[in-house]
Amino acid sequence: MEKTTHRYIVANYKLYTDNQGEAVLEEATSEEKPFAFLTGFGMTIEAFEEAVKDLNTGDEFDFVIECDKAYGTYEAERVVDLDKGIFSVNNHFDHDNIFEGAVIPLENEDGNRFLGRVVSIGDDKVTVDLNHPLAGKDLNFKGTIIEAREATDNEVEGFIKHIENHHCGCGDCEGGCGHDHDGCGHHGHHEGCGCHHH
Repeated sequence: MEKTTHRYIVANYKLYTDNQGEAVLEEATSEEKPFAFLTGFGMTIEAFEEAVKDLNTGDEFDFVIECDKAYGTYEAERVVDLDKGIFSVNNHFDHDNIFEGAVIPLENEDGNRFLGRVVSIGDDKVTVDLNHPLAGKDLNFKGTIIEAREATDNEVEGFIKHIENHHCGCGDCEGGCGHDHDGCGHHGHHEGCGCHHH
């Protein structure tokens, strides 16, 4: 059986979306905090990995990923009303963390974790948008490959252990919209939302 080769890619990029012809900077890595990942593990958007996996150190890139290959289309039914009691701590509503515009971690009844954005807070319901913030948008990545090489066995083993210990590392990526922010890429698991707040 042929051994799977994983590549270690480190990229520095700026991510733009288009707003009525205007380029909007959504996110930027830096030389101090670039985006690093191993190919073949679903650590990033598949189309992003495909676009950079064969590039070499020093190569520049500028490509667009259409929304259906990124975070999908914006779906109105993913804006849901949740019982306000979900967000109580010691029988008191969590005003410190739950406010309009806040991005909050949630988990559904299947144990899938993802993020939601608070749209409004009513008397007994909290309206939460479960769409990814970049849903419905084409993504334009512009950047440079800082490092690209075959991953070592130790790096692959270390990453596998990291997955096992962190249940796929949902909350610990620091940005990197190469990353799936809505909980390890579990798109489409928000329906029926037996959500609860962490």
